[in-house]
Amino acid sequence: MNRREILRLGSLSLLGVTLPELLAANAAPRPVGDPSFGRAKACIFLFMWGGPSQLDTWDLKPNAPLEFRGEFRPISTRVPGIHISEHFPRLADRTNDLCIVRSMTHTDVNHLTATHWLLTGHRPVPAGDRRAEWPHLGSVLARIGRGRGPLPPSVSMRPKLDNDVPRFVEQSQGQWAGWLGPQYDPLIIDALPGGDNWGMGELQIQPELPLKRLSQRRELLRRLDGHLPASGPALEAKDAHVQRAFDLLLSRTAGRGVFDLDQEPTAVRQRYGLNPHGQSVLQARRLVERGVPLVTVFWPNDGVKNVSVYWDTHNRNFADHRDRLMPVADQAFSALLDDLDARGMLDETLIVWSGEFGRTPRVGQRSSDAGAGGDGRDHWPGCFTTVLAGGGFQRGCVFGRSDKHAAYPDEDPVSPADLVTTVYHALGVPRTLTLPDTAGRPQVMRAGNVIRQLLA
Repeated sequence: MNRREILRLGSLSLLGVTLPELLAANAAPRPVGDPSFGRAKACIFLFMWGGPSQLDTWDLKPNAPLEFRGEFRPISTRVPGIHISEHFPRLADRTNDLCIVRSMTHTDVNHLTATHWLLTGHRPVPAGDRRAEWPHLGSVLARIGRGRGPLPPSVSMRPKLDNDVPRFVEQSQGQWAGWLGPQYDPLIIDALPGGDNWGMGELQIQPELPLKRLSQRRELLRRLDGHLPASGPALEAKDAHVQRAFDLLLSRTAGRGVFDLDQEPTAVRQRYGLNPHGQSVLQARRLVERGVPLVTVFWPNDGVKNVSVYWDTHNRNFADHRDRLMPVADQAFSALLDDLDARGMLDETLIVWSGEFGRTPRVGQRSSDAGAGGDGRDHWPGCFTTVLAGGGFQRGCVFGRSDKHAAYPDEDPVSPADLVTTVYHALGVPRTLTLPDTAGRPQVMRAGNVIRQLLA
């Protein structure tokens, strides 16, 4: 057997086919820029898949006619002059930490492609070829060598609660490495956080393979490497990724332990919410605390088997926002802010809270093939709200303004390209960064403009 075959079989039998590839990242120096550049060392992207209604969450219009303003009232917050929904009471008490962007806009009404805008900063591509898509934020960080220790540079959490409910998230664009190649895909975890199957299968050492035997296998592989001829940089990189995978398996704190939510005090787990989203957000904090640069937390499908799944409230817009969606989001986001602040991590950890678009200004208005019921709002990319916190962003501010019905930006429109470019800037990704696509053509990663007013 040649060296390549030994490595291939070793990685397959010990780790599963994808783990070493998922851990691949090219080392690159972090560039230096102005004081706001690279202020954030990590990012937690709370992705409210389905499209939260801007009019019922962050950008209420109390003076609009009832068919636009809906049923909810705005409430005062800790920052004078900033009002948000009555069903975000915890976040209302923490607006001094928030940067609320009320003028997000694009033109795509399709969930499955609009996600590409927010997760990559680039226009969606024709459906059907995952490797033709632009790379996810975390994949770019992986490609330029971000992260420390054995954990993957990018993790995406998509809890599965009910297999009978359509899994739209898995079909959505922008959550992979695209043309960068599968070795830079985020580590995807679909298990229910804190449940019996929580964690990553490749990080579980099988009972028939004790730690001593695993260490012996690593040593055997190292000795074989010393006696076999080198086969170029690619194979040498493979060696490093296999080594990193071994480190994950053997490290309880950096590898297996990071997924043990029982290590957290009960009070902390309760503070985030004993529900899939709350525990996912807690898991995200544990991951960035241990050096993962980017964690995406997708809103879970909570098993509702009608048209209104996730935040996609074609029906029951007000009931679902009031009872099913906003209380859970309010609790988890607030707990994350408090937790990061208490640990001294908030200034270096960027939180992005956003959906792929908003909802129609008029209740019952039709804007997509799905339509809307009499108590629902349809898809609406013309104007929506994204919220940022920590990571060197301004605190206690609102940027941009929507028109009287929150239908379109009235001031300072922000495209997804501008948002993602600003996030890249905060994370220290240089303006001039280009990466080669599958044809070897250099592609500019920062496609928009940095919104300086959002940065502290």
